[in-house]
Amino acid sequence: MTSTAPTAPAPPAASPVRTAAPAMAATVCAMVSVQTGASLAVPLFDRVSPAGTAWLRLSCAAVLLLVWTRPRLRRLPRRSLGATAALGCASAVMTLCSFQAIDRLPLGTVSAVEFTGPLLVAVVGSRRRADLVWPLLALGGVLLLTRPWEASADWLGIGYALGAATGLGSYIVLTQRVGDRLPGQQGVALSTAVAALCTGVVAGGEAEADWWSPHVLVVSALAAVLLPIAPHVLELFALRRLTAGAFGTLMSLEPAVATGIGFLVLAQTPDAGRLAGVVLVCVAGTAACRSGTRSTTPTVTGPIVGQPDVPRSAPRPSSER
Repeated sequence: MTSTAPTAPAPPAASPVRTAAPAMAATVCAMVSVQTGASLAVPLFDRVSPAGTAWLRLSCAAVLLLVWTRPRLRRLPRRSLGATAALGCASAVMTLCSFQAIDRLPLGTVSAVEFTGPLLVAVVGSRRRADLVWPLLALGGVLLLTRPWEASADWLGIGYALGAATGLGSYIVLTQRVGDRLPGQQGVALSTAVAALCTGVVAGGEAEADWWSPHVLVVSALAAVLLPIAPHVLELFALRRLTAGAFGTLMSLEPAVATGIGFLVLAQTPDAGRLAGVVLVCVAGTAACRSGTRSTTPTVTGPIVGQPDVPRSAPRPSSER
């Protein structure tokens, strides 16, 4: 008679909630990092212009990312490099407009207006007419936040925020394209370098000696770590453990996170109307991202071996980072 050794019981499967909890925490930390990095730029505006602050932060981020990834340009397809350059230009527009807007409007207001760009990308990718209600809901929130009917409305600040929204929407589309073509982190490193060059062209004529003070350089380097490097790592961790819908839903809360950071760090206290506007934008983004995820898995081409590229803008509705 042949005896059979007893089979060890299989370990209990981890519950979905326990598995998702670290990823959800990482997503929230990424949002806090992004908005804290943005809030650190505001005190520098008195010593360095918004354009100069954007250039210093992007330059520090580009140096750190290039040292980290060490991309090999000769091995990358030319078509991919063109898309990467376009992504860098979109990043420059987004950052320049965002910093100019933050200099004039509360952080939560700017974040909510910027979010209309990803929201429109999500709705354009949807085939359901019912989804058209979400941009209208977000528009109502933006109107409550910016109040264009008041004489004190800052139209230039609103225009910069809308420019940042346009840049962010373009950034999402191009990020997805670059991520499909370039695995690893080469795409985000090269596009950040292009963005630094573009912002340098805009800010170069404003350069002053105060830009190179140790305090300004240290704060710029810290802001570069908070955005985009730390969010990049945290969101990559989260995306490997959450569905695109769950991830997008969490990221739709970013205008609320920005409002909280603005209150805690910059002492920007929103009234009831602006709080209602933030809620409307968050609800619209949450609903839109439910139907805006990609249905197919992209085919990555290129000679570099690595993990899928997950740049900063992907957690927005309708895109995977």
